[in-house]
Amino acid sequence: MIAQFDGFEISPIHEVDAWKICDLMVANADRFKRYFPGTLAENLNPTLSQLFVEKKIKAFNAKQEFLFTLKLAETRELAGLIYIKEVDLARKQGEFAYCIGYTFEGKGLTSKAIKKLSQYAFETLGIDTLQIIAHKDNIPSNKVALNCGFKWQKTLENEFTPIGEAPLDMELFELYKS
Repeated sequence: MIAQFDGFEISPIHEVDAWKICDLMVANADRFKRYFPGTLAENLNPTLSQLFVEKKIKAFNAKQEFLFTLKLAETRELAGLIYIKEVDLARKQGEFAYCIGYTFEGKGLTSKAIKKLSQYAFETLGIDTLQIIAHKDNIPSNKVALNCGFKWQKTLENEFTPIGEAPLDMELFELYKS
């Protein structure tokens, strides 16, 4: 476990998480399909989820990408996933990506988790710059960035292309190790 707050735990991905990730993705498929299409596609059934988890554990151990679970401590219910991806340890930089289940949204949990994981990234991973890239219309994601002290840097033109849509401009937010 990396951190705890308000009855929730943040932990690195574990093999036993496959079923819970599958359940989270399928139950929230409509919410995740636009901004989390890759993770959703890799977790549409338990077999795919097991392969996904194995791949993410290898990436975590190789320090290429870090996937964390956010769980309710008492019941072990999976509330969300948080990535530190696009990790460049030479440049000491990484990017957050996150999703939270609909039953947990609007409670500030993602902001609290990002604050804890920012501290972890700075102190444990040696990262100096963290990024969040979000579409301007994704108000909750923009709020997370601002609530966690990230500062808007610029608009990235045609940065992300959702499945079946034209490329979208995305907003870049950054947080620096103090």
